[in-house]
Amino acid sequence: MSVQEFRNPSGGLVDRSRALSFTFDGRRLEGYGGDTLASALLANGVRLVGRSFKYHRPRGVMALGDAEPSALVELRTGGRREPNTKATTAELYEGLEAVSQNRWPSLAFDVMAVNQLFSPFLVAGFYYKTFMWPSSFWEPVYERLIRRAAGLGRVAAENDPDHYEKLHAHADLLVIGGGPAGLMAALTAGRAGARVVLVESDARCGGQLIHERLDIDGAPAAKWVEGAVAELTSLANVRLLTRSTVLARYDGGTFAVVERVGDHTIAPEHHLPRQRLWRFYTRDAILAAGATERGIVFAGNDRPGVMTASAARGFANRYGVRAGSRAVVFGNNDDIARTADDLAAAGIEIAAVVDPRPGAPGIEGAGRHLRGHVIQRVMGGRAVAGVAVQRTDDNLPAEEIACDLVAVAGGWSANFQIATHLGAKASFDPDKFSFHVLEPGRGLNVVGAAAGRWGTAECLAHGAEAGQRAAAGLGRQVAAPTLPRVEDRTVGNFVPLYRVKAGKGGPKGKAFVDFQNDVTDKDIELAVREGYDNAEHAKRYTTLGMATDQGKTGHVNGAAIMAEALGLSPRDVGTSVARAPYVPVSLGTIGGHSVGKQFQPTRLTAMHAWHERNGAVFMEAGQWYRPSYYAPDGEKDWLKQAIRETKAVREGVGIADVSTLGKIDIQGPDAAEFLNRLYINNWLKLPVGRARYGVMLREDGFVMDDGTTSRLGEDRFLMTTTTAAAGQVMTHIEFCHQAYWPDLDVQYISVTEQWAQIAIAGPKSRAVLEAGLKGADLSNAALPFMGVVDVRLSNGIPGRLFRISFSGELAYEIAVPADYGQAAWEHFMKVGAPHAITPYGLEALNILRIEKGHVTHSEIDGRTSAADLGFDKMTNRGKDFIGRMASERPAFLETTRPVLVGLKAINPQDRLYSGAHFLPIGAEHKVVNDQGWMSSVAFSPALGCWIGLGFVKRGRERIGERLVAAEFLRGSEVQVEIVETPFVDPKGERLHG
Repeated sequence: MSVQEFRNPSGGLVDRSRALSFTFDGRRLEGYGGDTLASALLANGVRLVGRSFKYHRPRGVMALGDAEPSALVELRTGGRREPNTKATTAELYEGLEAVSQNRWPSLAFDVMAVNQLFSPFLVAGFYYKTFMWPSSFWEPVYERLIRRAAGLGRVAAENDPDHYEKLHAHADLLVIGGGPAGLMAALTAGRAGARVVLVESDARCGGQLIHERLDIDGAPAAKWVEGAVAELTSLANVRLLTRSTVLARYDGGTFAVVERVGDHTIAPEHHLPRQRLWRFYTRDAILAAGATERGIVFAGNDRPGVMTASAARGFANRYGVRAGSRAVVFGNNDDIARTADDLAAAGIEIAAVVDPRPGAPGIEGAGRHLRGHVIQRVMGGRAVAGVAVQRTDDNLPAEEIACDLVAVAGGWSANFQIATHLGAKASFDPDKFSFHVLEPGRGLNVVGAAAGRWGTAECLAHGAEAGQRAAAGLGRQVAAPTLPRVEDRTVGNFVPLYRVKAGKGGPKGKAFVDFQNDVTDKDIELAVREGYDNAEHAKRYTTLGMATDQGKTGHVNGAAIMAEALGLSPRDVGTSVARAPYVPVSLGTIGGHSVGKQFQPTRLTAMHAWHERNGAVFMEAGQWYRPSYYAPDGEKDWLKQAIRETKAVREGVGIADVSTLGKIDIQGPDAAEFLNRLYINNWLKLPVGRARYGVMLREDGFVMDDGTTSRLGEDRFLMTTTTAAAGQVMTHIEFCHQAYWPDLDVQYISVTEQWAQIAIAGPKSRAVLEAGLKGADLSNAALPFMGVVDVRLSNGIPGRLFRISFSGELAYEIAVPADYGQAAWEHFMKVGAPHAITPYGLEALNILRIEKGHVTHSEIDGRTSAADLGFDKMTNRGKDFIGRMASERPAFLETTRPVLVGLKAINPQDRLYSGAHFLPIGAEHKVVNDQGWMSSVAFSPALGCWIGLGFVKRGRERIGERLVAAEFLRGSEVQVEIVETPFVDPKGERLHG
């Protein structure tokens, strides 16, 4: 077991009676209860924690909390493996396993550090420039290199054994942040009786109060925090959520909050989730998220051992940990005095205080106070070994000072990001050299350090005022609270030094602005020179602020350097928009219980029990379970059974459960006009009692869905959709009516679950229906193809009969109220027994539809147009419809577009695979030779070989041509012939029989 050589014998808020063992890169170490992984590593003298993304430079702990950009580690193993976790937010627990990432073969010796030698070629935008030429390199070289280099850490290869929850809650007031301003706001509103929720990301409330040596009411600030938390906990109308972070702000006072319920344990208790996603609906909210201290940009400012001054103080004051033995303090404001004092009190030797302000007030006990000096560069390899210090008013050679810790105070940046999620703009305050949101919008008030109030007394007063105002807005009057007495400390005598430029001979080494993405000051200057003079454009060109920390420590410095290059003020440049989520969130938290079988509710048709009793093997189709095939005799060969069922439909009669098709009842005087605008074909003149096949497009011109719609009355239609797209189509219909055509008098409702629907298909289907219906005339004259009529089964069940066919045979579909579904199914099985009626499932249905050339969502896959699918002749361009203009874009009219054709294996013994790509015979396996892809395949009993549907460039002009269908995953290469569809009964004689 290691000795915590950098842990002070006393002090801090850790529980020294509770020793915790953990491992880092296999090395066994020890910390205490209340530690973070970062504080425990520093206590054990571990400075090198990770490697940077692009250059693989050594990196250590730089900040506190979720602002940490560099110390990213991988936690846990197996299904619980969690990459890219900030060591500063990971609470220490017994048995914690942490591994460094983005290095090989080890953290100390990383081969990829050779990237630093190529840094002149890896500047901002290098990927845009490098991977453009020669174009032939893209597939064999560039794409593979990019895929291998992309990302940090490793995702878990096993299923996550933990579960996650989602909860909804209401509150009068949501307070975001449990520092001095947030605590005071919650206390004030809570005492007034308001329903308050206080959200704090740390395991303890207090914010900066628990990281500083500060007295409140004559006692340590931590004591005041304990009292405030105890009072809030005692109030029944207040909910206190620690280990919780607000992720996003949405319309209507809605906030997303992630609660880390079990992340501070090796595994959560079996009845608890690992994390919980809250959705809070609030009347009012107060943003008291505090501020993040930033560094100063100078050469080597990313070396392990360089950290913000507040972080160095925080590790000493909260955790009793010395972040080094000999420190140099460097800063542009009076915080350096506090830092030097706190570090010295913790037993750290102060080698020097480097102060760029020539007339700065003296600092007692600071050793050497070098006024009018800056750090030119940091010396050392895998850790800080010293700094080179230079005067600001001459070009004399720099003085080297040995140290192993550099504490940098570059000023504070307000944590306003949550306020911008609804479009609020950040304004620059030149006096504080920070961005602030002045108008956060209705329902949100920004207070404390998040509003640029740096003083503790100021934060307490501002929070109390906001809490009082929120309570008054709820009709609850409360007197102004008595504020505690506090020894106030502010960021005084600030000078806007944000980087150290080259002096005589120039500083050696890179100077970083965004540490996680390796963005240097030179990258930003280069972006400006190349025309990226907008904050959003520069962000994307340099990746400044695009990492998991969203540039919390670097966005102000980045804006200042950009402004300097443009000859402007940071006010003119602005800062890029912060995106939700505010901190990284796991996919498990977003999914909640919606995983595996709970991803969507399982839906069963009315006939499901019958299918189970009669040997159905089920498959998932959208949210439904549908019979894939039937094996009543125990036969497990799905293809053999599918062929049996297919032959039954082609030669006799088959029965299938098609209840899962989406069904939407559309009514109103404008129902026909509504359909006419949704579909590409005409619907105004469809007679009552007839059905029509329709195709609808998305707004971008691609096909969304197809299906039949029947006219049941002058003002009433019944639309059917594919099973998987039913919800999407219903959403599309609602949007079009509400957003595009609210003047149309039309109503619609999904009736999918209200009707059970049965398909009866085959040459003997009419005979079965005549035996099963009461007095129905099923002749071609009375019920032609695409006819619809109300009927009654001979056992009295009411129904609606459609003469439509997906199989290409004489076929019908009969719909009955869902409660009668199984009874109707059993009735037709009984009356069809003399005709050897056979149930068939989706596998047989797939064979039947491919033989007839009918499309499903294997072909309507979001990439195909109506013309690609052969529906150009049914498209009525004399009217307007959704997607019409987009479908006429030049790309849709290209004659070389892949279009739908039939494919047939030349050798009847060869098997085809969907997903195969078509290549000319003898051509190399390159993208440039790609002729299209196979969308659906089936073995055709009628033809005795494998057939398929696919998309081939100029395919309809190439009937009879042969290609190779190459399926690279299976190593299959099969010669196929392009053929016309349908494969079976091309004249449709059976359909109209």
